[in-house]
Amino acid sequence: MDCPFLRNPIDIEAVLIRNVLRRERIFRPRLDVLSFPEDFLFERYRFSSNSIIYLNNLLRPYITNLTHRGRALTSEQTLCIALHFFANGSFLYNIGDAEHYGKATVCRAVRKVTLALKRLLPVMVVFPGHKPVRTIKEEFHRIAGLPNVIGCIDGTQIPITAPAQNEGDYVNRKSFHSINVQIICDAASIITNVEAKWPGSVHDSRIYRECSLSNRFARGEFDGYLLGDRGYPCQPSLLTPYPEPGPQQRFNVAHCRTRARVEMTLGILKSRFQCLRKLRVTPERACDIIVACVVLHNIAIIRGEQHPAVQINDAEDEHHIPVDVQDGRAIRDLIARNHF
Repeated sequence: MDCPFLRNPIDIEAVLIRNVLRRERIFRPRLDVLSFPEDFLFERYRFSSNSIIYLNNLLRPYITNLTHRGRALTSEQTLCIALHFFANGSFLYNIGDAEHYGKATVCRAVRKVTLALKRLLPVMVVFPGHKPVRTIKEEFHRIAGLPNVIGCIDGTQIPITAPAQNEGDYVNRKSFHSINVQIICDAASIITNVEAKWPGSVHDSRIYRECSLSNRFARGEFDGYLLGDRGYPCQPSLLTPYPEPGPQQRFNVAHCRTRARVEMTLGILKSRFQCLRKLRVTPERACDIIVACVVLHNIAIIRGEQHPAVQINDAEDEHHIPVDVQDGRAIRDLIARNHF
């Protein structure tokens, strides 16, 4: 008897066996995303229909399949799969069941959209911002009266699964595996700088010291300073609160009210994209997903998208005072005397 797996078997027995073994391909019905109500789109994708169309037009050159063979996904379908993952943060097969796709298809779509959004990082995340520097300073000054502020800086731990290599480097001070992400934002909660490449065990002060933005401040490229918590050294370009304020209590209050903007921004980012609660991927892919969520966050803020209720956890942001040279104390004292 001929082999039933040949292209054209001659024996009738082989033909019968082949017909029995052959499985019919089953195509799941695909969703027309834009036909759903706006509330449904926000709950599932965190964007309105107009913003989904905008994102599709923006990313289409990078996520469109080169062929339509095998019922290939359209760019809109690929985008919506990734947005659902970013917003939900569930397992890939759960996203696939909800969107009527297989797990492998969801994985490829998320990766493709993530890399496409990463391409937009130099355009969407710019320091000190797309606005004039004077406007940025005025917006911060209206919060609590602090002058010359061009950004607020903070770090946050994004949990990940334990990596196979260098596992101990990713264990943070709270004893779980994470990526330590540094962001800087303006008064409108737009993220103007992100560093998403450091293991969870690395301290915030080291991340800032070794980032390119710190070197640009040292070269005098910016007229203004950042506000940070006590996890950073007090420098001319980065002012921290007084550790034991006396007459400087009013400065600390203004500092706290202004720096709360970055905590709010982190809360909005994590509430909008629930995948950042726990990333079940390798550290390299986790960093790419974090950057993609930052780009989407800025697009959502610029387009006026709503966001879920914000939950701010201040406990994770408490740090010990670093041992670096505190050479910004003279500037801090001058501001405290002249303005508070």
